[in-house]
Amino acid sequence: MSIQDIIKQQISENPVILYMKGSVELPKCGFSSRAVNLLKACGVAFAAIDVLQDEAIRQGIKIYSNWPTIPQLYINGDFIGGSDIMDEMAETGELQQLIDAIA
Repeated sequence: MSIQDIIKQQISENPVILYMKGSVELPKCGFSSRAVNLLKACGVAFAAIDVLQDEAIRQGIKIYSNWPTIPQLYINGDFIGGSDIMDEMAETGELQQLIDAIA
């Protein structure tokens, strides 16, 4: 199974998944920390993948999404964006709407 297949499977098996640096309990960068806090504020359970634990995942997710930075959020298989986009969506209520739609 290729790394792209693994990533596709992770995304398809988890309604909300965040590729991040570090863990939910101990984010290793400010952007990942912000993304975790935004998801927690929405009250949603989510899977988190620490890209620092696997270089293939770290590079592979950038190719998968054609997006150069981490964190990366996926909801229902759709790439949403990084922490800046999540922040903007949280301010407008759009992030909560997307999450409410999967519940």
